[in-house]
Amino acid sequence: MLHPQVTAAAAHRRRPTADVLAAGPYERLQFARAAMEEAVEAETGPALPLPVVADLDADGVPCRLYATRFGAPVFVYLHGGGWCYGSIETVDRFCRRVADRSGLAVLSVGYRLAPEHVHPAALDDVAVVLDHVRKNGAELGVDPSRLAIGGDSAGGQLATVTARRQRDAATPLDFQALIYPAIDPLTSAESYDEVGEYGLDRASMKLAWETFVPDPMRRLTPDVAPLAVADLSGMPSTLIITAEYDALRDEGADYADALVSAGVPVVHTRYMGVNHGFARKISTIDAARAAADQVAAALRAALTF
Repeated sequence: MLHPQVTAAAAHRRRPTADVLAAGPYERLQFARAAMEEAVEAETGPALPLPVVADLDADGVPCRLYATRFGAPVFVYLHGGGWCYGSIETVDRFCRRVADRSGLAVLSVGYRLAPEHVHPAALDDVAVVLDHVRKNGAELGVDPSRLAIGGDSAGGQLATVTARRQRDAATPLDFQALIYPAIDPLTSAESYDEVGEYGLDRASMKLAWETFVPDPMRRLTPDVAPLAVADLSGMPSTLIITAEYDALRDEGADYADALVSAGVPVVHTRYMGVNHGFARKISTIDAARAAADQVAAALRAALTF
């Protein structure tokens, strides 16, 4: 059963009017972007104060750094939103909690969004940020020799593609934390049919993939589809969080299985009674706080010693 907190949280999001629904796709996207931002305070609650919360420019890519101590390992975080919406602000409370509970520095990335900037723009931005951290760690007050990456939904896809590219470039990351990652451009999982009515459905996800990667021939390449990678061995140890009532549930589980088959240490946790997007709603859904704390504990275990 869908948890009542999930239903209650949905009431905080402004719904499109008939005029918006009758408008063009770009106008509908602009509405969705604004509605998500407007709901941040109600969905995620007041900001947890931390010793360091600083907006910075990572060679042209806007980021926000959260830290509780000097010289901490770094967790680079990529927000969700179908590659088309979402921002540093929409995951601010989640990142604050992870930084507070893990002892790591969290660097949230404001990568470029589609359709204004299609693939590989967002992926290129993440690479720029990682390079910036490695080169400027001392100036930032962090330890760039211990790096993890993560994200939710579309951000999870960007995170794990980046982790694979970093592995192949002989500069591996130490850990990845993926929250209901978008893995399959074909949207072929049975969970779309089983639970697509609970928020994210197949039509919405297909539109997101098509907007992010307009060229259908590129959607099944390793830089887009993580399961298109022939060999996943050598990927960093991984935490994958999925949700019972999420259409992306099965593809996240399939990716966990593929990583395990390749010899990668994986913890896969399915949160029951919640749907897609639950993890950032820190103030309204109990499971969101549990998920943030699980990510924090996994990071602390993997990167501190």
